[in-house]
Amino acid sequence: MTIAELQPASKLKPADEMAKRGRRPFQNESRDYGEARMRLLAEEIELRRHIQRVAQARRTLPPGPEAKDYRFIDAEGKERRFVELFGDHDTLFTYYWMYGPERDRPCPMCTSFVGSLDIPSIDIEQQVAVAILQRSPVSRQLEFARERGWRNLKFYQTVDDEFARDYRALEDDGSEGAIVAVWKRDGDKVRLFWAAEGGPETADPGFDPHLAPDPTPLWNILDMTPQGRPATWYPKLECGA
Repeated sequence: MTIAELQPASKLKPADEMAKRGRRPFQNESRDYGEARMRLLAEEIELRRHIQRVAQARRTLPPGPEAKDYRFIDAEGKERRFVELFGDHDTLFTYYWMYGPERDRPCPMCTSFVGSLDIPSIDIEQQVAVAILQRSPVSRQLEFARERGWRNLKFYQTVDDEFARDYRALEDDGSEGAIVAVWKRDGDKVRLFWAAEGGPETADPGFDPHLAPDPTPLWNILDMTPQGRPATWYPKLECGA
């Protein structure tokens, strides 16, 4: 089934019609601004619909590959099976961030994303489990978390490098990447439901590799501004650095 078949356009009201009905002019706006904003609103409605169709298509994926029985160490130093990270849920969201033992400080973009998960994780975990993973000891991860004021996320250390290598976050040359992945519990086993894929090979000219939609608030907020993401948009760990 194609994405278009999941949500046929013929069953939806035209976006431009919805924009005309839903938009109210702002005080003192010019005619040119109003007409341009109307056209943009119609495009935003179409974008929203496409995002919904992609999410629906994602949910129709067949059962994913079974994961190995990886082991992780929690904040208390206890070894946990992969399936134990689910807690009472059947779905688990994991983010493997770039803060390996070889790094003095974490990746700034990873830091931005992990930080954006800390407060809403209280709400997210009402529906699915959330785990932040790394090869570094949990104590090291938590030390940085406290520095940033994070209080709610669960951090785990992989027992060895196998998980990172299997899911392409650790290359033979020692270079490290990030992993965004969603997992489903299948009895006592774990299956990969979906993982972010692509990199420089799938990035359009002039754009950094990113997801669609990208979950990082920094990316999305800057895209709403007049300047967008200028050459200096990449975040710094220390303000003023």
